[in-house]
Amino acid sequence: MSLLDRPAGVPELPGTPGAPGAPGTSGAAGTAAGTARRGAVGTVVLLALLGLTVLASLALGARDVAPADVWAALVSPVPGDNDHLVVRELRLPRTLIGLVGGAALGAAGALVQGVTRNPIADPGLLGINAGASLAVVVAIAALGVGSVGGYLWFAFAGAAVAALLVHGAASRGFEGATPVKLALVGAAVTATCTSLVSVVLLTDRNTLDEYRFWQVGSLVGRSLPVLATVLPFVLVGLVLALAAARVLNALALGDDVARGLGVDVARGRLLVVVSVVLLCGSAVSLVGPIAFVGLVVPHVARLLVGPDHRWTVPLSALAGPVLLLTADVLGRLVAGPAEVEAGLVVAVLGATVLLALVRRTRSVAA
Repeated sequence: MSLLDRPAGVPELPGTPGAPGAPGTSGAAGTAAGTARRGAVGTVVLLALLGLTVLASLALGARDVAPADVWAALVSPVPGDNDHLVVRELRLPRTLIGLVGGAALGAAGALVQGVTRNPIADPGLLGINAGASLAVVVAIAALGVGSVGGYLWFAFAGAAVAALLVHGAASRGFEGATPVKLALVGAAVTATCTSLVSVVLLTDRNTLDEYRFWQVGSLVGRSLPVLATVLPFVLVGLVLALAAARVLNALALGDDVARGLGVDVARGRLLVVVSVVLLCGSAVSLVGPIAFVGLVVPHVARLLVGPDHRWTVPLSALAGPVLLLTADVLGRLVAGPAEVEAGLVVAVLGATVLLALVRRTRSVAA
């Protein structure tokens, strides 16, 4: 990638087009201004969509509740009112969980795609989902854990250990944790953990019955105390993700150029990995290993604002809850009065969106 093609927000080298005092400064400023305008428009659009999905999540289901009653249930609940009880006790917790889990998965997906320079990467590429799954299976089979609250810390610890193992192994040797080494080591850790999970599940039917409900991914059965436990980790992860955005812009130019711009490449990648561990580890422990959110929403963000990670990371954090809550609402409606788990609906919606983006990219390229 040439310097002329660099993502917006990356510092320019002296004497290059667009650098201060060099020809093309006005063009670079125009590009930055255009990115900011698109980012502002994208933020407004996604906030509006997020508001609509939150309202739908609170109002729609086996028992529909009018928007006015939803508002009344939130601000002035009436004891004994069935609609208010449904909104406050059942739908509000799963909506808040969808907001937090979707934001974490979306931002983590943008970070992973940026640090690996791979547009089809998702947090599972660093072994996070597989590590969390193995820890949950061990918790069920060896310790008899049988609730989402019980899985929480095991899933988070498994995700963290797997991601740090991947980064540690990839950091060894020449050039440290390059994108290719991260992907290869992540694939190896994922394959190993998945094999161990299969061995346990094939020999223990009870563990299989418990594990499959967590593994498919859902917003049901999670309580507000569980959300309160992971929320601090998500908030810290989001702060680190925003701080890592400039580093990702520099890394997108290649390691040598990033070093020339004064970026500590190894420390920058470690910052991204720590942020991904906090975000995806929290989300996976909370809603299960839902894969397509982290894969699809960064593409939507880049479609809105381009490759500048200072915008794609926060917009991915907004688009993630939109996708996850939409899937949850559709899961309630398509099979009512029963429900389809959000993880299954996300897979269908995510695949559809991804195919549409691929077709659009091909048509533009043609």
